[in-house]
Amino acid sequence: MTRADLDKQPHEVAEMFDGVAHRYDLTNTVISLGQDRGWRRATRTALGLRPGERVLDVGAGTGVSTEELSRSGAYAVGADLSVGMLRAGRRVRAEVPLLAGDALRLPFADGVFDAVTISFALRNVVDTAAALREFARVTRPGGRLVVCEFSHPTNVAFRTVYMQYLMRSLPAVARGVASNPDAYVYLAESIRAWPDQQGLAARIAESGPWDRVGWRNLSGGIVALHRATRV
Repeated sequence: MTRADLDKQPHEVAEMFDGVAHRYDLTNTVISLGQDRGWRRATRTALGLRPGERVLDVGAGTGVSTEELSRSGAYAVGADLSVGMLRAGRRVRAEVPLLAGDALRLPFADGVFDAVTISFALRNVVDTAAALREFARVTRPGGRLVVCEFSHPTNVAFRTVYMQYLMRSLPAVARGVASNPDAYVYLAESIRAWPDQQGLAARIAESGPWDRVGWRNLSGGIVALHRATRV
């Protein structure tokens, strides 16, 4: 799968991430110029986790984001569609709970989590609204949602430079470090096709029982943290 179309099938997404599982974390650090670590810390802070709370990390991949969440003292569980990513994560993070799970059909009971988060994976789900409703289902009333996702830089000149890097340089850089560099062509296109900050906020608000939707830009809007509260 190399095109960021609207028919992303779960098995195609899983196969694509199976192919990039090897060296995935290293590739992300290289292509983000090391900013990925800060984005993960900002996500943990935005969730406002407390010791003893339970948080679900959807699209957890190798569990690097789940591991970061656990530093809050909360019990963090990661779920991902890609068995290859989970297998790679378990090799280096045996202590992190990582489960196979589809964002559209999470293997958890209603209202069991105090918070749910998804980082750089919501744009890969075939039905965004259905995924957001599923996140609400497993979150208790009053619980929190944080979506960490690529977005649109707010400065017009910087946005032009960023889009050129995204479509030309990112695949080239990925060829030097990634185990499946062709997948990064799709990833770059999916970032370009994704809605801006206001557009994603509207999707969250319209998807179901999420209230007090807001966002905060990171790295000039390259990434945005969207936060909402379960009604």
